[in-house]
Amino acid sequence: MPRNLAVMENCKVRRRRVFKAALIQFPGGAFSCVVRDLSESGALLEVPSQLGIPHEFSLRIPTAELDRPCRAVWRSAKGIGIAFVSGKTVLS
Repeated sequence: MPRNLAVMENCKVRRRRVFKAALIQFPGGAFSCVVRDLSESGALLEVPSQLGIPHEFSLRIPTAELDRPCRAVWRSAKGIGIAFVSGKTVLS
């Protein structure tokens, strides 16, 4: 089993599969991404490239009215597993 699937299976909180456009925002820049799954504690982001994406950033999902600080937990060539740092997630 690939490492990322093993990490996702070990998540203590059940994640919902979604397909939502989002923004990775940080001082000095922003990148578009797609949220592939989402829970109260984190998410799986699909990104075109890892280049330039910092360890800590803000995730904004306009359609879910979500704007949360987060940190990268793991990375692959086209994905980032994140954990939300504080506050409450709005799942819609």
